[in-house]
This record gives sequence, C-alpha cells and structure tokens, in this order.
Amino acid sequence: MSETSVRAIRGATTVDVDEVEQLFDRVRELLLEMMSRNDLVHDDVINILFTSTHDLVSAFPAGAARTIGFGDVPLMCATEINVPGSAPRCVRIMMLVETSRPRNTIRHTYLHGAKGLRDDLPE
Repeated sequence: MSETSVRAIRGATTVDVDEVEQLFDRVRELLLEMMSRNDLVHDDVINILFTSTHDLVSAFPAGAARTIGFGDVPLMCATEINVPGSAPRCVRIMMLVETSRPRNTIRHTYLHGAKGLRDDLPE
C-alpha cells in the first residue's frame, strides 16, 4: 500500500452567460475532469473551495457539486478579487485530496475561456 499525502488540485472554467444551467454544467464538467485526470474517487476529496468573479451571481458553484454527489464534502464559495483585465465569468476551484500521486504528477485543469490562465501547465 502506498503512502498518501494531501495535495491541492487547481482548476478553472468560464461561462458564456450568467445562467444557472450553464454555470452548473461547466462546474460539473470541471469537477469531473479534475477527478478523471488525477484518478480520484469521491472518498479521496477532503474539501473544495470555489471562487467566482463578481459578474457571476446566478448561483453558488458549490450547488453544482452537490448535484453530482459532493453533498457530504465540505464546500465553500467566495468571490474572486476584482482585478481589472481579469478573465470574466470565471469559476476557480481548489480541491484538497488525499492521493498517492507525487506533486509533480498532479494534473490541474483549465477549461473553456480559462485555458489561457495557466498556459505553463501541461495539458
């Protein structure tokens, strides 16, 4: 049995419009992709922090996570700092997980308009 560590996995996505359906679809897509890319299962997740830009007010991103079974995981939402020129309609995620993966093999996930936020990371 390999030793596990707590790791932080980052992700971000954007929506085209501030509507609940699209926000939930994009957040679910991002969470599932983060889980898949890092070979995680539900019980690996310790907690998830969501931030969203000031122009997203239709729903809490954590609500999307609850619709795919994360209701028993501690979830928190916050507003991203409103920096001029930053990506609009953007949701960012920091997920803390238990994993045996070394830090340098963690695969962070940036989708849609957020792809350019961290173009220094491997796809």
